[in-house]
Amino acid sequence: MAGSITSDRPRAAEERPGGPLIVTEDMELLDDLLRLCAAAGAEPEVHHSLPEGKGGWEDAPLVLVGDDAAARCRGASRRRGVFLVGKDQDDPDVWRRAVEIGADCVLRLPDAESWLVDRIADVAEGVGRQALTVGVIGGRGGAGASTLATALAVTAARGGRRTMLVDGDPLGGGLDVMLGGEHTEGRRWPDFAASKGRVAGGALEESLPELHALRVLSWDRGDSVVIPPEAMRSVLAAARRRGGVVVVDLPRRVDEGVAEALAQLDLGLLVVPGELRAVAAANRVASAVGMVLADLRVVCRGPYAPGLDEQWVAAALGLPLAGELPTEPGLAAAQTAGAPPGASGRGPLARFCTAFWERALVGEGVA
Repeated sequence: MAGSITSDRPRAAEERPGGPLIVTEDMELLDDLLRLCAAAGAEPEVHHSLPEGKGGWEDAPLVLVGDDAAARCRGASRRRGVFLVGKDQDDPDVWRRAVEIGADCVLRLPDAESWLVDRIADVAEGVGRQALTVGVIGGRGGAGASTLATALAVTAARGGRRTMLVDGDPLGGGLDVMLGGEHTEGRRWPDFAASKGRVAGGALEESLPELHALRVLSWDRGDSVVIPPEAMRSVLAAARRRGGVVVVDLPRRVDEGVAEALAQLDLGLLVVPGELRAVAAANRVASAVGMVLADLRVVCRGPYAPGLDEQWVAAALGLPLAGELPTEPGLAAAQTAGAPPGASGRGPLARFCTAFWERALVGEGVA
């Protein structure tokens, strides 16, 4: 496999910080802050004045001080992550009070609500380095992109990594079917079609079906076949914040939703069978995908037409070679029997996936 990606993403076992500290006696302001914490998936600690003793003020990942409580917080130890929050847009003394308590900034509601929800969600989720995100695209119809995407996710999960498989192809039949979990309870894409802004990563992960030790976001059996670009952006961003790896199965047609997904990939794998028509079709796909994604690599799939091999295919497309997938007898029969691709850990497909993650996740701990 050509090239590699290094990563030092945090381990899943690392302890995540708690929610913010709120200091206020203003019940209207408190109601607003509690609502914003709930939207961010955080459980705050509430005090009417500066908490007594050590720990509360110093250890909270974020401190939200109401205008009414600023005077009561004078003398607190100086630290980062203190915000002075209020609703009076015309208070001339607000900056003086902010300086007195060492606040990083002054926030006025409702104008700053969206920004503040993002900050609260960051500390609630313990945001670190994002997941390595890999997209898989077929060079032509039937190239085997969904099979490879599923096998990559199954292999990553079998290796102990936090893994999410995202089905970005509404016409592909559903990756939950390929994993044997079409009847497993959990949310599907239509449940997220109206998503805008920030989606909580933890809530997303817990809401999805868990199959073969990974989480999968697939399609239901309904008629909805559109992922709005805003939903794709929000959902993928939430998935990436959880760390580990995210594998996205994508269609060959690049619409607005697919473009949003491509923009969040670390790399893409273009699956191309070893035949001239497939190479010609893949060239058009690569041209469209390459307008958004900088790192696109070729996965060649045998058998090859006379005179072709994996090096020829990669050179014809002008893309680096990620590896070769030889023919694997018995793969279709295993899937019919209910075993998802790569589940056995044996065979050319499983060996390719194992080698891919070993190179792509150099230095990676279990995530």
